[in-house]
Amino acid sequence: MAIGAFFSRLKQGLARSTEKLASGITAVFTKRKLDDAALEELEELLISADLGTAVAGQVIASFRRTRFGKEVGEDEIKQALAEEIAAILAPVARPLEIDRALKPHVVLVVGVNGTGKTTTIGKLAQSYGEQGLKPMLVAGDTFRAAAVEQLQIWGQRTGAPVISAPANSDAAGLAFDGLSKAKAAGSDILLVDTAGRLHNKAALMEELRKIIRVLKKQDVTAPHSVLLVLDATTGQNAVQQVRVFKEMVDVTGLVVTKLDGSARGGIVVALAEEFALPVHAVGVGEQAGDLRPFDAREFARGLVGL
Repeated sequence: MAIGAFFSRLKQGLARSTEKLASGITAVFTKRKLDDAALEELEELLISADLGTAVAGQVIASFRRTRFGKEVGEDEIKQALAEEIAAILAPVARPLEIDRALKPHVVLVVGVNGTGKTTTIGKLAQSYGEQGLKPMLVAGDTFRAAAVEQLQIWGQRTGAPVISAPANSDAAGLAFDGLSKAKAAGSDILLVDTAGRLHNKAALMEELRKIIRVLKKQDVTAPHSVLLVLDATTGQNAVQQVRVFKEMVDVTGLVVTKLDGSARGGIVVALAEEFALPVHAVGVGEQAGDLRPFDAREFARGLVGL
């Protein structure tokens, strides 16, 4: 998908988030003085749009410094808001760099069931394949037959080999097997899917840690990246998910999916502010081209409706 087309999809995807924020800004700022009451209304609006209290406080403090007591219109507020948001997002907008020297660069993909982990792996495999890299996939969510089948379909679609095992097999053993095969095949990337049954946190934590221990028996530096996949529609719940997974594993970056179905795109800003983890990519649909590297400025402008 051409970049222009992707950004129009992103803008469409963010439409529900934008509508909430933009209509609120219009209501608050039809040429009025930026006084305490206006700032308070704006702060409430930013919090209700899932930007989080820290970000809202930061933006309001900046507006208070630079524009307090001045007459402002909605366009000026949107421009200024987009700049503030882009400044928060810029440090985290970093694509996932694959180290070609590793052969393979091992990427462990984690997240709660239903966030789009398996689909994200498929889309990444397609994207890396198009860049001339050789991915291999491990269907490590052995408890869900649907996840294994889904990954096999992506494997066929992208030409990437998929390592799988019978239902309820040991995921760590499968990851070990996958790494051996990826080394033997000269694969550039090994993408390892994992279970995400958060209702049983202790068991999940043990499983993820076991996968990591077993990978390290073959390569002490593995996994080289740990991607946490989050679903934008869960809003503030995504913040809690980052906390929980950071406790379990050393999360190195985030992928945020389902922005097209969400009125809660602001959550990306809240995550950037709270955790400062790289946001590698955002997803706005089901197609492979709908997952793209995260661009702070485009996202910020899309969010406020510019």
